[in-house]
Amino acid sequence: MSGDKKRVQFRAPHRLIDRTDALADVLGEDRTDILVTALREYLQEAAHDDALTQEIAAAYYDDEISFEQLKALVGAEEAANLRVLKQQLDEDFIDEVADA
Repeated sequence: MSGDKKRVQFRAPHRLIDRTDALADVLGEDRTDILVTALREYLQEAAHDDALTQEIAAAYYDDEISFEQLKALVGAEEAANLRVLKQQLDEDFIDEVADA
């Protein structure tokens, strides 16, 4: 993981932050460590959710996200596969329009 960090700020329910702080106390870590770990695990699990992967792919095909964003979400190998498929879909569309 890169050493570069970006500051973010968000609002969360008090109860959620209280639970985060309690867990941080138990583990001897700080709140940020707990939140970063939780976010990392959530994103890792989300990358393996087929329905979500399809939504991510659709966003890429519709040019709503860049290839770099795609790669960050689904990994380099899956992103490369989706890029090839997008290129094939684009070529097929061009062929269909040309034949019309």
